[in-house]
Amino acid sequence: MRSDGQSGRPAGWGLRMAALGGVLFLNLPLAFILLYAFTTDDRTFSFPPPGLTVKWFAVAWERGDVWEALWLSVRVAAASMLMAMILGTLAAAAMYRFRFFGKEAITLLILLPIALPGIVTGISLRSAFALGGIPFSYWTIVLGHATFCIVVVYNNVIARLRRSSPALIEASMDLGANAFETFRYVILPSIATALLAGGMLAFALSFDEVIVTTFTAGQQSTLPIWMYQELQRPRQRPVTNVVAVFVIAVTFIPILAAYYLTRDTHDAAGSGK
Repeated sequence: MRSDGQSGRPAGWGLRMAALGGVLFLNLPLAFILLYAFTTDDRTFSFPPPGLTVKWFAVAWERGDVWEALWLSVRVAAASMLMAMILGTLAAAAMYRFRFFGKEAITLLILLPIALPGIVTGISLRSAFALGGIPFSYWTIVLGHATFCIVVVYNNVIARLRRSSPALIEASMDLGANAFETFRYVILPSIATALLAGGMLAFALSFDEVIVTTFTAGQQSTLPIWMYQELQRPRQRPVTNVVAVFVIAVTFIPILAAYYLTRDTHDAAGSGK
């Protein structure tokens, strides 16, 4: 038995095959999207493709509506990420530091948006904006995305705070540091990687969100909405696949970076250090 409590024996063939089957089930459709981004057939998805070409990448590159939707998606994801990082960190700090009546209920309310189906969140936000007389705009999309992005940052930050030592904060305050200095020099360095990882995950979630965006965007079109609309045009399916490949790449990179940022922390926590 290893010191970290995990068995040193290799996994059996049954477990390996089950894991391989799960990986293929989740990722094989992505491989087909990549394959059909190169197909020469612009109407049907026959397998194997009748031929391969890169012309659809040039077509997508020259489409102005693609760039407009992409720029809107990037701006929304960046603003949602920034809002989530600020509000999620403040919420995590408050929930970790203070005890008060109704704390569990507030925690549930913070986590609820990520558990609710997107269509429920979208309908609720649309009703709230209508009751408030708020016209649909770029900021209504940002607010809609921030509702579930905050949860991602909150979970990362509060998990890191729970693994940190309260004695460090108390020592900082005892040595004369004020609340801002304690946050800047003690708390922020300890949660920096978790905060950055949460922000990256929030960006990835916001970038490819379609359901909430549909209810809060009005006439604006983000990249996922553009893809949904283009799927109704059979001759544009290869272009849509090209854009889908780009979306996969943009969302995969932040998720991979977030994994590597938090991997060492998880390993250290698991080893009892």
